[in-house]
Amino acid sequence: MQNHGKRLMTDKTSSPNIQNLNTSGAAYGTLDASFQAAGGEQGVKQLVDDFYDIMMVLPEAKKIFAMHPEDNAISRDKLYRFLCGWMGGPKLYREKYGPISIPQVHKHLTIGYAEKNAWLTCMQQAIAKQPYAEDFKEYLYFQLSKPAEVVRNSD
Repeated sequence: MQNHGKRLMTDKTSSPNIQNLNTSGAAYGTLDASFQAAGGEQGVKQLVDDFYDIMMVLPEAKKIFAMHPEDNAISRDKLYRFLCGWMGGPKLYREKYGPISIPQVHKHLTIGYAEKNAWLTCMQQAIAKQPYAEDFKEYLYFQLSKPAEVVRNSD
């Protein structure tokens, strides 16, 4: 995650009106501030479980859900472990699965705008269910839109 510091972001590459501070005053994206704002490991696990639960039932996510194994326990574990480290928490993905390149991991899939948007819709709904501060919800969604775009390999 990028460190946007304590400034109010208003440029075109930033999400408007998000100050990016957690309740302790640390900037989201700095050290483990985002990981803590998400509730630590348990909070990230809940986000991932809600994300996959939404993906299973959301009609517009049917295609991206089908990209996952029928038993999605490993997919859930990988996303949980990745997000922990990505948010500045423990590097659990690397500990279990080794280094990761998000585009490389997804290159075997055809991911266009529809798939990217379906993934972001599931994530947005999962984020909305969490007890996070509203500014963190906005910040997290904006930050997650970046890797979602990076894996897009089709129009």
